[in-house]
Amino acid sequence: MSPEGSTTVVPLKQPELDAADKKVLCSAMCQCQTQPNIGADGRRLKQECVSSRLKALDEALKYTSPYKAEYTYDMTKRPPEPFLDKEIPTKGRTLWRGWTSTLWPQDPTRPQPYVANRGYTRRPDVVIVNDPSKPPTQDNIKQVVEMKFPDDKYRLGQRQAYIKIAGAPNKMVPLDLKQCDCDRPEPKPTKLPVEQLGPAAAAAGIIYMIVTKRPPPGGVPAF
Repeated sequence: MSPEGSTTVVPLKQPELDAADKKVLCSAMCQCQTQPNIGADGRRLKQECVSSRLKALDEALKYTSPYKAEYTYDMTKRPPEPFLDKEIPTKGRTLWRGWTSTLWPQDPTRPQPYVANRGYTRRPDVVIVNDPSKPPTQDNIKQVVEMKFPDDKYRLGQRQAYIKIAGAPNKMVPLDLKQCDCDRPEPKPTKLPVEQLGPAAAAAGIIYMIVTKRPPPGGVPAF
């Protein structure tokens, strides 16, 4: 019990991903665990690998993928707002070096000047949207996913910031590599529900091909 006789509600279980969403994200995580991007300094860039594959998927679907990787959100807005392309409202805006001293001051309601590490902006690993034909604003967010490889830790304020972006604690979902069963043999191909991808997706096999960089076992399923 909390003070004054009120009851503190404690969640009994963590929110989970739908089976189709988990298949897509885990496919990328498992592949990037063993075949990560390699940085100029030789570092194994696993998260960057996942992001690049999901961004390739979004581009292949003309920015109507339900999986939005590393979109930057303005945390000074209520609710937080994504920075979006001027021409394509479902595409994240490309933020150039020095954008915080050029683009950021254009809105006088934002704190001025931009101060790094103050939490003015956040960039979730993945935002899953309900309607891929619409922007990833809070009213269209199905879940915000934070993907964790071994030894990854939450940064200060990260979890709470992602809950603010999602709009509710049960819409913020952590995905640990251990949840993906990467050592399990790839099962026979199954059809992902194409309605989750919207009309731009002609076949669910395109997801498997892009996130894993290989053809799906048994070929691309036809619909």
